[in-house]
Amino acid sequence: MTPLLMAALFAIMVATAFLSGIFGMAGGLILMGVLLALMPVPAAMVLHGVTQMASNGWRAFLWRDHIVWQPVGFYMAGCVLALGLWSLLTFVPSRPVALLFLGLSPFIVRLLPASLKPDPGRLSHGVLFGGACTSLMLLTGVSGPLLDTYFLGGAMDRRQLVATKATCQVLGHGIKLIYFGGIISAAATLDPILAGLAIAASLIGTTLARRILEGMSEKQFRTWANRIILAIATYYVGHGTWLMATS
Repeated sequence: MTPLLMAALFAIMVATAFLSGIFGMAGGLILMGVLLALMPVPAAMVLHGVTQMASNGWRAFLWRDHIVWQPVGFYMAGCVLALGLWSLLTFVPSRPVALLFLGLSPFIVRLLPASLKPDPGRLSHGVLFGGACTSLMLLTGVSGPLLDTYFLGGAMDRRQLVATKATCQVLGHGIKLIYFGGIISAAATLDPILAGLAIAASLIGTTLARRILEGMSEKQFRTWANRIILAIATYYVGHGTWLMATS
């Protein structure tokens, strides 16, 4: 990458980490789309994994007193099961397929009947969504839309939601790094300078967002989180469909 492109990518990483720092979501979804436009799929997955582990790890540390650990344990069990399955398949999606899955996931969850709405406090739901989110992570690089909907369906306040989801995301992106950086034979290497910039951007954006989150009401948080998710998802469905139609 040229220095100018690296500087532009750094600015995007700060902005997306800031957005995720406020809502605990959406930033990674945007960043994945940018990286898929700039890099081959495996390389984009690896860089995105490093960035998001740093961003979510720092967010989880900042809000560590608000983490609800039971849903994390339930979610972790599903993640491990899904990694075992996908390790046997070693599948790497094309860019259009990744974008299409990325955009469709929040709409699919919203079509579920009320009786099947997710509850982070239930073991079966945690294992199911842990497996589904990990599968989506390995197909698209991001499980945000699905995981966001899972947590928004519970009774956590905005601080607990951001902290607990960040903890789950550290695990999910770690699995993505294991999969694309160790299991997939075509795994890309990562420029250490770019990796350092990604980590720095994640820490800066996440730290700057904390005061904004503190000042929001619960209603504002949930209203804007849902609007942002649906807007981004709609764009990716359109973009992925266009790429498939023109390829």
